[in-house]
Order: sequence, then C-alpha cells, then structure tokens
Amino acid sequence: MTEKLVVIGAGMASGRMLENLFELAPDAFDVTLFNAEPRGNYNRIMLSPVLSGEKSYEEIVTHDAAWYEQHGVTCRFGERVTAIDRDRKVVIAPNGEVPYDKLVLGTGSSAFIIPCPGHDLPGVVAFRDLEDTTAMLEASGAPGSKAVVIGGGLLGLEAAAALRLRGMEVTVLHLAGHLMERQLDESAGYLLQKDLEKRGITVLTRASTKAIQGEGKVEKVVLEDGTVLEADIVVMAVGIRPAVSVAAEAGLEMGRAVKVDAQMRTSDPAIFAVGECVEFEGNLFGLVAPLYDQAKVLAKTLTGEADSFTPKELSTKLKVTGCDLFSAGDFAEGEGREDIVFRDPARGIYKRLVIEGDKLVGAVMYGDTADSNWFFGLIKDGTDVEEMRETLIFGPAFQGGAAVDPMAAVAALPADAEICGCNGVCKGQIVAAIEGGASSLADIKASTKASASCGTCTGLVEQVMAVTLGDGFEIPAAQNVCGCTDLSHEDVRRLIKAKELKSQPAVWQELGWTTPNGCHVCRPAINFYLLADWPLDYQDDPQSRFVNERNHANIQKDGTYSVMPRMWGGMTYANELRAIADAADKYGAAVKVTGGQRIDLLGVKKEDLPGIWYDLNEAGMVSGHAYSKGLRTVKTCVGSDWCRFGTQDSTGLGIKLEKKLWGSWTPHKVKLAVSGCPRNCAEATCKDVGIICVDSGYQVGVGGAAGMDVKETERLVDVKTEEEAIEWTTAFIQLYRENAKYLDRPYKWVAKVGLDWVKETLADPAERTALNERFEISQSVYRKDPWADHARPEKAKSFQLVADLTQEAAE
Repeated sequence: MTEKLVVIGAGMASGRMLENLFELAPDAFDVTLFNAEPRGNYNRIMLSPVLSGEKSYEEIVTHDAAWYEQHGVTCRFGERVTAIDRDRKVVIAPNGEVPYDKLVLGTGSSAFIIPCPGHDLPGVVAFRDLEDTTAMLEASGAPGSKAVVIGGGLLGLEAAAALRLRGMEVTVLHLAGHLMERQLDESAGYLLQKDLEKRGITVLTRASTKAIQGEGKVEKVVLEDGTVLEADIVVMAVGIRPAVSVAAEAGLEMGRAVKVDAQMRTSDPAIFAVGECVEFEGNLFGLVAPLYDQAKVLAKTLTGEADSFTPKELSTKLKVTGCDLFSAGDFAEGEGREDIVFRDPARGIYKRLVIEGDKLVGAVMYGDTADSNWFFGLIKDGTDVEEMRETLIFGPAFQGGAAVDPMAAVAALPADAEICGCNGVCKGQIVAAIEGGASSLADIKASTKASASCGTCTGLVEQVMAVTLGDGFEIPAAQNVCGCTDLSHEDVRRLIKAKELKSQPAVWQELGWTTPNGCHVCRPAINFYLLADWPLDYQDDPQSRFVNERNHANIQKDGTYSVMPRMWGGMTYANELRAIADAADKYGAAVKVTGGQRIDLLGVKKEDLPGIWYDLNEAGMVSGHAYSKGLRTVKTCVGSDWCRFGTQDSTGLGIKLEKKLWGSWTPHKVKLAVSGCPRNCAEATCKDVGIICVDSGYQVGVGGAAGMDVKETERLVDVKTEEEAIEWTTAFIQLYRENAKYLDRPYKWVAKVGLDWVKETLADPAERTALNERFEISQSVYRKDPWADHARPEKAKSFQLVADLTQEAAE
C-alpha cells in the first residue's frame, strides 16, 4: 500500500533523499513537497559562479518540473508550512492541509543577521538563496557601486570575489585576526588575504560592525573604531542558524536544532529530519557531504532498510578562481604535536602538516593543493606516517625517496577512499560504474554524481578512470583544432614556426590534414597563424575569414550592415560629425553612440557599403574595424587637458596607442582604455589592456574582460613615461599575437600561460624591443584602411547585386 510522505523543504539534502528513495522504492510513497522558495531543488553550492557570471541559474537546477512530474511529486512551491499537527498527522499550510504517514523535515537554515542598528534596511542581504544572489546582481549593475561583505569565511569570500568580478568595489570585514580562521591557520590566512587584495578586494580584519546607516536604503557601514565605509549593498555572511521554528512549535525534542538518532528519526517516530536543521550527537552540519550521507541513510530508513549515519572527517576547499586552498583535520597547536612546514614565497605556496604521535592529524595548504586528497586520506584512515615522515610534506610521489609515477598514488588508493567529498563518492563506486559500462566523465557524473557538484575533484575522478580503464581512457588533453587534424592549436602554431610553413597548402600537406583544403573551423585559425608569423610572406585569404571580416562591416539580423568609422582615442571633430550625419541621411542609416566612444551607422545595404566608405574617407575617416579580430577601440577619459583630477594626458596617449595598433589582426578582438587618474572613468580595469595614469606615471594592466565573463585586469608593469607605456603595450599585444590560440581573448590566454611568464618575458628589454620590431614589420602590411581599398571601382563591383534585371531589360 502506498504511504503518504510529506517533505518540508526542497533543498539539496531533501532532494538527494528523494533521489535515493525513488531508486530504492519508486512506487512506495505518494510524495508532497513544500518549499518556501517559489522553485524546486537547485545546487546552492554553485550560487557563487552564478553571482560571478560563470554560470546561469538554469545550469545549477538539480530537479526541474519534468523531474518532479516524472516521479509523481506534488509540488507546493512558494508556500511556507505554518504548523504540524502531530495528533492528526497533518501539515498545515496557507493553501490547505496535507495528511502524512511519514514526514521529513528538510527546512535547512537561515542566515544569522547581526542585530546592529540598520540591519533591516533595504540593501542588506544574506547569501543563502537565489533571491539574495539576484539582489547582489542588481546592485552590481550600477557603475562604481560599492559592496561591503561582513564575514570572511567561505561564503563571504566567495560572494566578495564574485562581486569584484562584477566590477564592484568590495570591502570584506572580518572580526577575527585572519580570514577563514576555522579552516586556516594564520600563515595561510595571510596568503589568502594577499591574493584577494591583489584582485582589488579590501580586507579589514578585527573589524567590528557598529551600525548600518542610510535614508530609506543602505548607504554606509560604521565600524566600532569610527571607520565609515560607503555601501550600495551589504552582504551578511557571518554564519547560519538551523531553521527549526515549525519543528519546535510542534513539540519535537530540540537542542540547537532538531535532535535525531542515527536513522534520522526525531522524537516522533513518524517524523524524520535531514540537512542543516538536524542535530546529531551534539553536532550541527553545514557542508554538503554529511548532508548527502544523511539523505542516503534516511532513504533506507523510510524503506525499512538498516543503515546508520556516522559523521566523517571533513575537508575544505575554496571555490574562488586562483585561490587554491585546502584544510582538513585539527591543525591547532598543542603539546605533543609536531609541525612540518614548507614555504615557497616566490610561488605563494604554503603547506603545513600537523603530526601527533605517528599520525597525521591536520593539514593546511595554500597555492598547491594537488596532493590534498592523499593527505586527507591519511588523516581519515589514521595511517602511521613514521616511515615517510622525512618526505611526507612532498606528497605521494616522493615516498621511498624518489619521484614515482603520480598515477601510482591513485592506483594505490583503497576502494573506500573518498574521491568526491560533496557527494560522498568513493573510488570503489567509480570503479564499479566503469565496470558497468561508464567510459566518460559524463557517464561517471550521471551514474555516481562524482564531480557533479563543485567540480574540484574532476582531475582525481579522471585519474581513477585512467588507472581503471588503462589504454581505454585518456585524460583529456588539448583539444584538436577541428575534425581535419588531430593536432591542437598549440601544436599547429609551433609547427608552422618550426617547419617554416608559409601557405595554407603547405600546412595541409606537411601537417597531414585529412581534408583537401581544411574546413570552416580551421581555415580562419590557420589564416591568422600564417599572417601573424609570416606577414611579409603570406597573403591574407579573405575566403578564410568570417563574413563580417570579408565585408568589413557587421551584418545585422535583417541582412543589412553597420558601419563604424574610427574615432582616435574617442575624439572627433565637427567636420567628421557632419560627414556622418550626411552619410546617415544619404544611405538611410540609424545612428547609435556606442560604449566604445564611437558612432555606429546601422541599416546600410551591402551594395551601399563602398559608397558610404568613400564618403567617410573623403572626410578623413577610416574603418573602425568593429567587425574584426583585431584592435577595436582605445577608450579614454578627458585626462589632464580638461579634468581637474587628471594626472596625465590620457586622451593623447590613447590616440597614440590607437594610431600605432590599428589595423593589426589578433587572435580575438582587443580593446584598450586609458584613464587619466585612479577614478578610472575610461573603465580601463576591465579591458584587454588598461592603463591608469597616476602622478608617478602609468600603471599598465592586462587580461581584463567585460563581456560574457567579467574580470579585472592584472598589473603588468608600472612605468614613468608614455613611451614606456606604449612599448610595453605593443610588446604585450605582439606576444599575444604570436602565442595565443585563435579565438582566445587575452584574459584566457594569460590564464593559460600565466601572468608570471608574460612578465618574465617582457621584463627583458631586448625581447621587448624584438617584439616591437616584429609588430612594426607586420603593421607595414596591415596598417592600412580596408575601406579605401574596397571603395575603388574594381573592388566595389563585388558588393553589387548579382543581377540588376531592370537595367538589363532596358538595355
């Protein structure tokens, strides 16, 4: 007989419980699911990537409407349960009562809000759900907006990093002496703070909040020491409290949360609890791994199978790009404990192992966490480390005194070694899935959920697959260019140089292409690599370019084109504006001012392109290359010429840079900006190259982004003169041209090769000079106006309609 199961809360713990329940007994229960949020289960772990823009909400949905329908779940979303009547065995909610045979509480937790004056002002949010995330996204949309994050724990730092990527000025306030004091020791906390400050995040430790102030909404945060911080949004990330009011009012036995036994049963035998609302043997739980263990146990309990929940040792990793940290076990100092410490200041690496007796009891790592799972296994298993004490800090590859195959450490892991902490997946489960037919990472995710949550264990999962499948699996390497070749972009670039291949046919032949003339994927890339490496020997092939580059204008959705003349450094003149207005009237174009300080003429017919180019050329204007994989714009502010805050002539420098760089082809579009002072009105800190003028000279940053991804530039160099700024910028652009994969923006390329390598390369004056010289050789070919060339009568014919039937009939 089907029993009535009511679940209160559609979070990750109760969601995993339902998955396990439907696998064990798909038809045993008639399930009704309540959720105060107006939606079902989604992966809250991934709210940080949603906030930063790396993922969308749709990508983190765990159970969609189709899933609930498939399993016959009655959904009462957006409806908060008001009471439980245990005598009548009904759940009471605004839209009616629901009877139950068994009831599961998955009410989770709520954010702790510091009860300081102003804590209830609009603009003060937690970081617990999609509504909080949406509020932060809206606040980050305003230019120059400021965020104050109260709390320097895991959640607070993830929020801070994401908001900084969104372009906000972010300050983190933390009450303790160093960040993440529960997970990190002081040394690792220092390195973490240093890394965050490099990203432009201000960190204030030992900072106590006195009040939040504002008229009708949050405007500032006042600290106990009198410091006042401007704020457009305040994020409270100081801790959580189990959400247990409905359970307490129902008379269930309570501690700090709902007390349960090892089968997740409360004091009422018909009511169970799972997740952050649970207290077991005096412990509360906030990380996902134990919640999923609880979910598995509860599903078995509901179906009559025997199982018991046992808390396990937990580890911590931070999901902030570029901040690799790990901690596990107990790393507090104490009598009878020994520390083994390794530091590499140049690379920002810190490792500390805490040994008690002959066992590893704690580990803290920053900057290099590759061996973290191995160390975690030693802690969990209580392994005797006496024999490896001398080499222990160097990881599994150096046990026995010599380096061995790192894969051997994975092969030696026992079947019960945990691989995926989020989902509690051990090596044996992955091996079993492989033996059951799983052959790809996607298969493993689908069958075991390993690597399906935060993703930090993906590399380890792939290593287990490689060890188990042998030659049947290869850890993914660099992707091939296309189906015409097995070579990667990096291989092709290297071989074009090494073999001195100077034509497309030479590439097809010498590199063993499987097609006669390439394809639409590889031809644009090969065309660029050849013209970048051999500018004097190779002639650009228009047919290997995208349609916009072939026609030197951007095609629009109605088949017309947009035409955008170049405005050097964002400057224009009255005669140019008159010419643009006349062209707009003559060719029926719409006029749009762009964010790159230019004017766009929209709706131009293809056959009119040579004519409008000719008219604009007559006024002294050239192509703005708004369609190209090349230099787009150099955005500037008015600088010292007009602005009372300007420290240098930012407009003049922008014009010089644009006149030097225009016409150059690059792996992807390149945008620059020059701001005349640190107020950064030209938004230089989110450009491919951004220069900030200061009293002492120029700060050159690279690798920014403000499109699908949002990223702040990283400091390349500080120089004193315009000439040096131009030299370093040109050298960086040429280094990018010569080494990057086609269609990789500079920020992606820098992330691959490492900013340290870029700095080291460009720090050599001789290399900078050589790069500048090679750039000028290329520009001797490509620093020219394609509009002027294609407006000539013999080329203009190619833009006309295939046939003018009216004219032919008249003749």
